[in-house]
Amino acid sequence: MKAVTIRTYGPIADVVTLSDVPAPTVGPHDVLIEARAAGVNPIDHLIVKGFMQPEGLAHTRVLGNEVAGVVAATGDAVTGFAVGDEVFARVDPQVGAAFAELVAVDESLVAAKPATLSFAEAASLPLVALTAWQALTEQSRLVAGQRVLIHGGAGGVGAAAIQIAKHLGAEVVTTVSTDSTESARALGADQVVDYRNEKFDEVVAPVDVVLDTVGGETQDRSFPLLKPGGTLVSIVFIPDAEAKKATWGVQANAFLMRPDGAQLTRIAELVASGELRPVVQTVLPLDRAADALTQVERGRARGRTVLSIPS
Repeated sequence: MKAVTIRTYGPIADVVTLSDVPAPTVGPHDVLIEARAAGVNPIDHLIVKGFMQPEGLAHTRVLGNEVAGVVAATGDAVTGFAVGDEVFARVDPQVGAAFAELVAVDESLVAAKPATLSFAEAASLPLVALTAWQALTEQSRLVAGQRVLIHGGAGGVGAAAIQIAKHLGAEVVTTVSTDSTESARALGADQVVDYRNEKFDEVVAPVDVVLDTVGGETQDRSFPLLKPGGTLVSIVFIPDAEAKKATWGVQANAFLMRPDGAQLTRIAELVASGELRPVVQTVLPLDRAADALTQVERGRARGRTVLSIPS
């Protein structure tokens, strides 16, 4: 089968190739997905460059972390899916391998694809929506009536978080660049701060929760905005977290999203009810994976980048 692979870490243009590789082995609890689309994420280009990866590669690695497609086969112990079902999944991060014609995923990580979405739209959701869901419902326990500041509302996680926070009944403040202000409002944000022309810490009233997708100075300037006992949740590193928690009297958590098919099913329900919609900017064919990774590496996109995979 065709798959996007690396044999060593390095610059995208030098190491990313479309290769012929063996089809994955289907274990007893696995769903074999004939992939139709795969989402491209910042973690993918970081993996290419060896960020937080074991030193050296022992074998060819297939890239990719989220997929949508049609069930081609199931393991003997699978009970929730059948051949022909349309599904989507955030694959096991220890395995990856979503940029391929066939993807084997444990049944517990798979959910039925929302019928209203294309495969490209569905493939754009698992990683970012699960990250936003876990940040808001587990890490910060956001509830109706609270105020949340979401940094990077035009990014994949930020856009999903705006919509999920509104579903939870929160008042949403978000920071975006000038050209993304209207799209952030369209997603449901109550207050949109153009960080190019405004200092968010001068125009945002105290909040109960901060979702930080940026880090650095933005993260540091967010702590004083938290109400006593509030929570800053970050998908990047929090330097000196314990000291900052003590200084400001707040909680501060950095976390890594985990794949979860049951939560992905809940996310699919939000799509079906019209409370969550994906924002896809670019769809490229599988053989242009290097271009897709480069686009994501550059950042500043106003929607997700997805690879289409021919059936």
